[in-house]
Amino acid sequence: MCLGIPGQIVAVTDEARLMAMAEVSGVRREVNVACIADGPPGDLVGKWALIHVGFAMAVIDEAEADATLRALRGLGEAQETLQAMEAGAAALEGRG
Repeated sequence: MCLGIPGQIVAVTDEARLMAMAEVSGVRREVNVACIADGPPGDLVGKWALIHVGFAMAVIDEAEADATLRALRGLGEAQETLQAMEAGAAALEGRG
């Protein structure tokens, strides 16, 4: 199953490579925003996107993001995804 989880773009980390920092339920992860950038990447800061395997796939509004996160939490899939993201981040930082 492919899972896209809502995350908010909080910063641009590499404008040339179209990389940004997204926050998903308190967990931050660098994502590629090439699929959703239709202008300067800085225009995406504050926007919500569906994120899948390190790529922001679609811009969504805050209400849709909230509804999707609630539904995923209810299914238990969000927790598994967040744990996988945390483990990946820990491995990249040499913590795990």
